[in-house]
Amino acid sequence: MMTKHQRTLTLIFTHPTSANVQRRHIEGLFIELGGIASEREGSRVAVVLFDEVRVFHRPHSSPATDKGAVAAISK
Repeated sequence: MMTKHQRTLTLIFTHPTSANVQRRHIEGLFIELGGIASEREGSRVAVVLFDEVRVFHRPHSSPATDKGAVAAISK
């Protein structure tokens, strides 16, 4: 796994939840782990990873993912 993906994984599981995780880094991590991302309606993206589907909202005004979305990934 590349260093940038390891850093993103660490940020996802850091407590308190980081507000500095960019959505493109999260998507890149999912793809690195074998996930498949597909566009959905609006600004949503579905990721299939380990036979599980999760739908995420892409932030509009900022490249950073909000804390609630980052916390939801780690559950």
